[in-house]
Amino acid sequence: MSVLNLLSVREQVYEYLKSMINSGELKSGDTINLNALADKFNISKTPLRDALLQLEVDGFVNILPRKGIIVSKLTLEDIKWYYEVIASAESYILEKYGNKMTGDHLDAMEKYNNSMKDALKNDNFDEYYKNNLNFHNTYINLTENKTMLKTIRVAKERLYDFPRKKEFVKDWELDSVVEHDELINLLEQKEFALAAKFIKNVHWSFEYQLKYILKYYTETE
Repeated sequence: MSVLNLLSVREQVYEYLKSMINSGELKSGDTINLNALADKFNISKTPLRDALLQLEVDGFVNILPRKGIIVSKLTLEDIKWYYEVIASAESYILEKYGNKMTGDHLDAMEKYNNSMKDALKNDNFDEYYKNNLNFHNTYINLTENKTMLKTIRVAKERLYDFPRKKEFVKDWELDSVVEHDELINLLEQKEFALAAKFIKNVHWSFEYQLKYILKYYTETE
């Protein structure tokens, strides 16, 4: 039995629609046809509505009276807000839970960052992205705050899976792995407060990263 089949109908529809957005099959401004989806899945409209409501909560669609269900556009203002959310959450986790880090955590972060460097050499963005998530999740998962973890996850999905581009902004990615090295160095020295400030004021700073953000999100307003 596949993992997808273990999900509820609502969850299956939610994941299916997100995958369509990720791939670009559904683009910003497209209208989602509820009747067509019901026919496609051969299900009632109730789980479809539930899935679409969750997609709206997570920022992927807008449900507009008399206009229908529209795939959301990711604006520059949206990006700024998501950066602020992620920066605040990750810096909080580092400062509050950094003392839980062990040598195994740091070894894992170094391994993931080295894999990112290899992915850059091979122009493999999917591998880079996967290891980037793993790098950050190594310390993010120090908290058991499920609400915070979900908020971070959805914010990153909104930034990178809408749809995620298949190419690099090479200078940005190269700077990013250097920033990761700096973060590892601070954590090895148990400078958790400095690590938190570094994440907030450099790595996840909208203002600091703006020149790269503008290059990557070329279709934002």
